[in-house]
Amino acid sequence: MVPRQEQTALLIVDHGSRVEEANDLLRQLAKLLESTSEFSIICHAHMELAAPSISEAFDTCVCRGANFIIVHPYFLAPGRHSTLDIPRLVEQAAAKHPGVQYRITQPLGLHIKIAELILERVRDACS
Repeated sequence: MVPRQEQTALLIVDHGSRVEEANDLLRQLAKLLESTSEFSIICHAHMELAAPSISEAFDTCVCRGANFIIVHPYFLAPGRHSTLDIPRLVEQAAAKHPGVQYRITQPLGLHIKIAELILERVRDACS
């Protein structure tokens, strides 16, 4: 029997909103990442208020063949959602899939590229 090769998925998670346009940004980010990254499986989820939920998106990753899922909280700071709520929800989702491993990244945090992006947005607003 040939050992199963690792198939890694990327799951991007934001808070979720009642405003559909806000939720659509995460969908667009997932599509952008599909075209610019090495991941063949990229899904998105909202922590609350909108679908797909973390559990639904985790299921989708597994159905698409993932046996290792990297979860990225699309948040700026390591607050309660990214340090407690998302890990708890991911753990619950993973419990339905024995053998599927996962890791949760740090949120975006403090990074030179975020500072550069802020300055770019400021320049755009002033031009």
